[in-house]
Amino acid sequence: MKARNAVLAAILAFGVSGCMEVEQVSSGQKQGRYQGKVDGKPWENDPLTVGSSSKWTKGDKLSWETQIKARNDGQNEYKRIGQ
Repeated sequence: MKARNAVLAAILAFGVSGCMEVEQVSSGQKQGRYQGKVDGKPWENDPLTVGSSSKWTKGDKLSWETQIKARNDGQNEYKRIGQ
């Protein structure tokens, strides 16, 4: 009987401990402020050269947008089959 009560108490303790919310902010971070890498603009990246037909100039937003529109048109089934 005592062993059964001990097992039930252990199960209850593990079950309740799984419901606790643990603070996930490390000591070096400020609460509510993103501390990671700042994202850049997509057109500021180099175009892929291996196995890709990307043809935009790094830093040129207009050429990047033109390339994205051409890529989207190539994936549009209605435009691709001519209907």
